[in-house]
Amino acid sequence: MRRAPALAALAALMLTGAGLSACSPITSYSGFQAIDSDPKDVKVGEDTKSTVRAKLGSPSVQSTFDPNVWFYVNQIKERVAFQRPRITSRNVTAITFNKDSEMVETVDVYTLKDGKVIAFNGRETPTRGREMTVLEQLLGSVGRGGMLPQDDEGVPGSRPGDRR
Repeated sequence: MRRAPALAALAALMLTGAGLSACSPITSYSGFQAIDSDPKDVKVGEDTKSTVRAKLGSPSVQSTFDPNVWFYVNQIKERVAFQRPRITSRNVTAITFNKDSEMVETVDVYTLKDGKVIAFNGRETPTRGREMTVLEQLLGSVGRGGMLPQDDEGVPGSRPGDRR
């Protein structure tokens, strides 16, 4: 009979451990992962596009307006239980190359602290006229006579207004 309190204590300990492990964050890594070399190790005036590609691989993103700016991006997200994921770290390394010599001109490193929150405007641009319901769209052409061909249209394949 002494085993019952010991089993109950063991069960309580296991439930507590399971409860605590359920609240531990799940970490996910995405983007560029610096394994052999770090983008911060790129040397201004020494490295070129080809040496940067050999060291780091292809960039995460190239600039839309200037192909001489490469970005290497990575971030770490943590999620606890049912809560929304939270970004704990983000690094963006922008490498700018000289247009003529393809040598590295600048290496800028931006973190999560350098980012800015942009207010998204979810409003829509109004259109002219009124919105029609599905039923109005389906029944709107009934009675107009535009669905069936008319006998006086002429030869099949002719365009309206053709006189032959």
